[in-house]
Amino acid sequence: MTATRRTFLTGSLAVAATGLLAACGSSGSDSSASGGAWSFTDDLGTKVDLDARPTRIAGLNDAIASLWNYGITPVASFGYTGLADDVNFTGRDLSQVKEVGRTYGEIDIEALAAAKPDLILTHAYPVDSTGKIDPAQPLYGFKDVTQQQAVAEIAPIVALKMAGSATNVVDRTVELVRALGTEPAANAKQAYETARTRFKNATGKGLTLMAIAAYPGDGVYICKAADDPALRSYTELGLTYPDPGGSKYYWEQVSWENIGKYPADVVLYSLRAMDKDTLMQQATFARTPAAAAGQVFPWEFSSMDYVAQARTLNNLATNLEASRKVV
Repeated sequence: MTATRRTFLTGSLAVAATGLLAACGSSGSDSSASGGAWSFTDDLGTKVDLDARPTRIAGLNDAIASLWNYGITPVASFGYTGLADDVNFTGRDLSQVKEVGRTYGEIDIEALAAAKPDLILTHAYPVDSTGKIDPAQPLYGFKDVTQQQAVAEIAPIVALKMAGSATNVVDRTVELVRALGTEPAANAKQAYETARTRFKNATGKGLTLMAIAAYPGDGVYICKAADDPALRSYTELGLTYPDPGGSKYYWEQVSWENIGKYPADVVLYSLRAMDKDTLMQQATFARTPAAAAGQVFPWEFSSMDYVAQARTLNNLATNLEASRKVV
């Protein structure tokens, strides 16, 4: 399985310049809390106008997870995996959501239409480190433009751009949630800020970290922190993330034979690629400093909201606090 930009998303994946989100569009608002006209301009500059504030929202798992964390239960989902296999939905009553796609690019259009959404939410990923979006390419979650157009016939699509730092994406998601008539709980933001502080303290050891997605036939794909919102936000909190080099956007592909040339104190492995046990069966990987020290931990995609980001930051902080320098 080749780790393309689309298949590699650990739920992390891809970024460019900080501040792009805020510049890409302003949040819209509904004219009244009781159901007046509603509008929202997404991060691609597309303005959605509806007669009333949308209440039935479907979309990409990665995006609708944030809405659910803010109290907005989605009516339908599609994405890279089924909801039961996605850590962002742990503990949720999944019977409330119609799963219309459990594999990337496979969407049951009829089932989606039957869920009667009045808005569909997804993400847009850049094609290079400048944050450029290629309008000829489908938005994330769609197999092709034809499929995306078919979905847009059901309900208008809003896309939030996965670019810059995760902090920007989190803020932009809050803007959308507020436009939908919901205010994030104050304690959720406080927990997020507390987790950020804990993570920053955990980076004081000077540990180096590398995030990867590995495949038996392809070798290891090392993510570039500058191109991934979550990883970028970690470096802003003091984490040392060596640049793996290479000219490709988002990742550098490395053969199993050469993985030892990229040492790190800590390695995070994508939950959407080879698992830890399988990784450790690769002799060249098992000999790397992080693997030999037992400092190989999950790299989970966490949705871009206070709740999920706080969870992931705390999990990573726990792992960093238990780790030591080995390179």
